Parts: sequence; C-alpha cells; structure tokens
Amino acid sequence: MSTKSVSYGDDNDDDIADLSMMQLADSFFPTGMYTTSNGLEALFYSGKKLKAQELRELVTIYIENQMGPADCAALGNAYVFASQSDVPNVIRVDKVLHSMKLIQEIRNASARSGTQMLRCANFFVTKDKVLNEYAAAIKSGEAFGAYPVSLAVVCNALSVPKRKAGLMLLYSFSVGMVGAALRLGMFQHFEGQKIIDELKPVIVRAVDENISRPVEGMWQFAPQIDIVQMSHESMSSKMFIT
Repeated sequence: MSTKSVSYGDDNDDDIADLSMMQLADSFFPTGMYTTSNGLEALFYSGKKLKAQELRELVTIYIENQMGPADCAALGNAYVFASQSDVPNVIRVDKVLHSMKLIQEIRNASARSGTQMLRCANFFVTKDKVLNEYAAAIKSGEAFGAYPVSLAVVCNALSVPKRKAGLMLLYSFSVGMVGAALRLGMFQHFEGQKIIDELKPVIVRAVDENISRPVEGMWQFAPQIDIVQMSHESMSSKMFIT
C-alpha cells in the first residue's frame, strides 16, 4: 500500500490555526494548569466559600488588575517579537514578566507550565527556529519560560493570531479558576458555565486594552490578591500548587 503526505491548501489555513488554538486551550493539553487555584484554595480554607457572583467579581479583578495588563501584555509583545524572529527580546519579555510575579508559588507555577507547554509543542512542532531557541534559553537558565510568553511563542509557531492567543490566555485562566471552585465544592457545573459566559465581555475588553500594550507599560496591582496567594504558600496541606 502506498502512502502520501497530506498538504492543506491556503483556504484551510485559518481552520488549521483555529484547531491549533482549540488544542492549546483544551485541558487535555498537558501544561498542568488544572493544578492551580491562584489562591482560591486559601480563601476556601479560611472559611470564605464564595458565591457564584462573588467568584465572577474576583476573577474580574484578576483579569483587570493582573492578567490583562501584565500577562496579556507580555503575550502580545512576545508574539510580535517571535513573529520577527527576535529571540533576545522574547527573552527580555520573559524576564520582565517573571520579575513582576511577586509570589514565589505563582512565579514558579507560571514557569513550570510554560516550560511544559514548550516541551509538548516541541514534540510536534520541530522546525520553528524561535521555539527551539527559546526552549534552549530556558534549558540553559537564560530564560524562565513564563507561561504567557511560552504560549505566545507556540501560537506564533502554529499561526494562531495574536488576538486569539490573548483571548485564549484569559479564557483558559477563567476556566481554571472556575474549575478550581467546582473541585472545592463551592457550586455546581451549571453555575460555573454561567460565570464563564458572564466573563466573556470582561475578557474581550481586557484583550482590547492590553494586547498591544508596550513592555514598558506592563503593570499589575492587586495587593489583596497578593496577600491571599502568599497565605496559600504557608498552608501545610493543599490540593492545588497555588
């Protein structure tokens, strides 16, 4: 039996990119993001069982004051530099974002998930120069592998557009928070899906405001969330790594 390689026409490129986006956003993709609660577990064991509306408001604070102006902005910059094959500036964005993550647990989780994303993607995307060089920089200790930067590099390699990469980043974060709340028994799946639906305008607005923010304009400020995340570090027994 003879075999031949399958080639996709230009008309199918957008569909392939969309499927790649779905692949990266799927919990089946092994980044370990499902093991994070971003401090939600600490809130739960402090006796604060959030209602659905309260969780939506909390995730909104995360998106508007941390994930948007820092992580989404880092992704946007790293994506542009990756598309220009400018690996030194990709590494620069990685270092800036890593330094902005004040809580060690969060900082380490981001680097661990980002590195794992690159390792998995590198298994089936073998000829992308930027991906390979960035992965090598992480291995040598020159870069950290912050998750949003790694995601940007992989999305660029798979032709997922920058804006869609930003939407995917914030959507996946929101799903991760809601999923953690479900596993902690705060509410049921139907309520979780309602929260995700209500967060869609927040996600879109955050991407609009931050995906083209310059590196020098990256910021985050949510001290109460920082305190909650620090308290999770000191917990003796926990279900989640953050």
